[in-house]
Amino acid sequence: MIDAAFFITAFTTLFVVIDPFGTAPIFVALTQEMDARTRRRIAYRTCVTAALILIAFAAFGEAVLGFVGISMEAFKVAGGALLFLTALDMLFERRTKRREDRAEEEDHPDPSVFPLAIPLVAGPGSIATIILLAGEYPGVQGIAAATAVMLAVMAVVLLFFLAGGLIARILGKTGLNVLTRLLGMLLAALSVQFILDGLKAFGFAS
Repeated sequence: MIDAAFFITAFTTLFVVIDPFGTAPIFVALTQEMDARTRRRIAYRTCVTAALILIAFAAFGEAVLGFVGISMEAFKVAGGALLFLTALDMLFERRTKRREDRAEEEDHPDPSVFPLAIPLVAGPGSIATIILLAGEYPGVQGIAAATAVMLAVMAVVLLFFLAGGLIARILGKTGLNVLTRLLGMLLAALSVQFILDGLKAFGFAS
């Protein structure tokens, strides 16, 4: 029998790791030129994609990583590198140039899978967390408990994303440009921290 304390602790831990408060402004920055309908579609697709990824890791993550010989530390380094590329795009407006280059093919690039679902929502931290939570109880019981907690957190993330339009109207175009660069700096620092955390296990950082 899983006690209530597990759900409270697990929800708090996963909520802090995924950080809807910090992820929502990034969602706004990445979708600032899109209409409300497109933004909603991306919000739903991001949350569904991230949820499916986290469910898969809750069920098979540790076994899969161990089978292919990938440590969680190596996964953190890879996730940090991907996040750093996103930060560079936000800092130097490379997304704008790509948008112009693709104008004949599509109206807007779709950031729902990368970088929103991976690695911002379902990143190294949240993947490692849900693997650990699923391991708190044996078998299907642990997987089901971790999945239930994750879905509750994902519902909160979706609510923050759906409020993105309101956030965009409050900030305006200038505010969003400033926010994009500021978040780009924060994302760069976060990505470096992921990489350093991963390298510590290999003795490259202290």
